[in-house]
Amino acid sequence: MEKNMKLSNNELQKIYFGAYNFSETQDGYLQSFQNTTDQIAYFKDAFEFWYERCTASTSKTIEIKTDAKKISLDYKFSWKGSEDSFELCVDGLITQIFYVKDLKEEGTVSFDLTAGLDGIYGSKDGKKDVVIYLPADATVGIKNFQIDGEYVPAKKNEKVLWLGDSITQGYGPLRSSQTYVSVANRLLNYDIINQGIGGYIYDKKSLMPMPGYKPSKLIVALGTNQYGTETMKDIEEYYPRLFEIYGKDIPTLVITPLWRGDNLEGVPTLVKFADKLKEILAKYPNIKVVDGFKMVPHLPEYFLDNLHPNQLGTEVYGRNLVEKIRELGF
Repeated sequence: MEKNMKLSNNELQKIYFGAYNFSETQDGYLQSFQNTTDQIAYFKDAFEFWYERCTASTSKTIEIKTDAKKISLDYKFSWKGSEDSFELCVDGLITQIFYVKDLKEEGTVSFDLTAGLDGIYGSKDGKKDVVIYLPADATVGIKNFQIDGEYVPAKKNEKVLWLGDSITQGYGPLRSSQTYVSVANRLLNYDIINQGIGGYIYDKKSLMPMPGYKPSKLIVALGTNQYGTETMKDIEEYYPRLFEIYGKDIPTLVITPLWRGDNLEGVPTLVKFADKLKEILAKYPNIKVVDGFKMVPHLPEYFLDNLHPNQLGTEVYGRNLVEKIRELGF
């Protein structure tokens, strides 16, 4: 493969992970989606807050093995929530961060694949495992991906669909590589689609077939936005619909809500909600449960706002989750 290449958008899709489908804007930017067009239409009608976030670049990555030393790409924002980052990870280490707050609405980011590695550039043949994290809480299109060396797409493990709210989408650490999903997946190497959406709740109407997509596992992290509910009907109806779509035997991991210190008087209610949720989940032999209260310390130092884990909190959360997944044999 020749060097100093500019990839077409079709070629770029082959190394672009985390998307269900793609489209191209009139000015040539590759736009990715983690939801179907029917789901996006539903979110638009249901709640503007969900709609804005359902097309964000959540857990989207470009992943390759390469001997290249430089990569660049053009980007264009069409929506911004919180301002997190583009990030470069080389052989498991974050080596460059471009914060969204410092970037123009449209421009170019260039990655030096040798930066911060003190002269150690991958293996003896110079090949490195490279991940570029796209902003988690913004919608960004990319084009004109250029690379100065040979590359092959990364090899991933099983396909996993992740469902959740703003914490799963990635709000809190204000770093795209540092969301708990990103932290966990650096160790798990799943081929994920992350349908986490800020403000999301147990809503069976949003669960729709995804033609051509068949995950091997599901991870669900919901409830913190509705723990004060008087009825568990939404939860009771959610899982039958989920398994109607993906199969009653699909291995599923459910993370109960995390501790939240923004309303300490409400913690007993949150505990009761989690207990009721566990009772519902116990009816399903394909579900394994992770206690969210044991994922992140109950201290403000681990949270951005006593609700969303910060960089320290998401690092602890991601690593604790991986340990639990391995312990459960999920």
